[in-house]
Amino acid sequence: MILAFALVIVGLIVVQFCLILIRINFFWKSYSLEQTDELPFVSVLIAARNEEALLPKLLKSLEKINYPSEKIEFLIANDQSTDDTGSLVNAWCAHHPNRYAENITQNESEKYHQNGKANALAILADIASGEFLFFTDADCEVSTGWIQSGIAAFDSNTGLVVGITQVHSRDFFGKYQELDWWNTLGLVKVAADLGIQTTGLGNNMVMRSSAYFTCGGFKNLPYSLTEDLEIAKSITKAGFKTVHQVSPGMRAQTKQEDSVAKLLSQRKRWFSGVMTLPFSWLVLLGIQFFYFPAILIILSHDWQIGLGLLLLKNVLQTSFIAKFANRAGVKINWSYLIGFDLYFFSINALTILYYYWPSRIRWKSRTYS
Repeated sequence: MILAFALVIVGLIVVQFCLILIRINFFWKSYSLEQTDELPFVSVLIAARNEEALLPKLLKSLEKINYPSEKIEFLIANDQSTDDTGSLVNAWCAHHPNRYAENITQNESEKYHQNGKANALAILADIASGEFLFFTDADCEVSTGWIQSGIAAFDSNTGLVVGITQVHSRDFFGKYQELDWWNTLGLVKVAADLGIQTTGLGNNMVMRSSAYFTCGGFKNLPYSLTEDLEIAKSITKAGFKTVHQVSPGMRAQTKQEDSVAKLLSQRKRWFSGVMTLPFSWLVLLGIQFFYFPAILIILSHDWQIGLGLLLLKNVLQTSFIAKFANRAGVKINWSYLIGFDLYFFSINALTILYYYWPSRIRWKSRTYS
């Protein structure tokens, strides 16, 4: 009975990657901006809290964006930082008419939302005047073609466009985090192309402002530490669709987590959002998690069959991740994928244990229950 269950799990994983590869190779949806003399006015919204170390890299990338300065405004909220973030933001915005610094006071800390980031973004959205609202994080870097690539994916019924984010890895641990993001966002892309509700991506997404205000925006979201997932749900509920733009122009970079403790803290916050997903998504994610113990069970009964299935799955998954990353303009070193299954199972097992561990979530120098 256990062996049969293990074979079903592994079989489903193999079939899943076969279908995904078919989708990526033959039914890929990409979007490009039609030539036009009238570009829309856009707003870039960023909430920053204690990001003095990484913020300068983001600001430099914003300066390099290939979009007319008179058609773009930058709104950055200094969310009660205790480091030099506020000074960096103020200096960057000074003497530039399209750059605005919003210093959030203690009295405004929960003006719209208990989630500090959602609250800061809600405050910025109230003063934004763009037809499209772009979002990224203070610890990221965006591509020069970010704005045009994001706009290109909109049609009349699109409310949210999700970009692609690459973990900027500096070591072996970071490389596995990068592969994990490619794997997860690849599944998000396939789901979005099939018209299935997906999540937002807080460090790289764009909304049509009319869709944002129709759904009520960040200020009307239920309490959650995954505000990007909740805003995506809200936009879908309001009747708009979500698409996933995967291209070099829509690619952003984010930092790796430098320790297992920091990674688990990040994943605990994310997992609180995962638990609110539809049951079908939870089943899909559960199958991914149980793959590793399932393949061990098969290997213990018949190592030849187990090894064959292991190699087949790894070849399919490696092809999927490499192909997906290539669509975003990144080449993957296949050798890193050899131990990815062990990393994936270990981190997810630890995340589940840590999620149920009676501890509070520490995020952006704030503590949440």
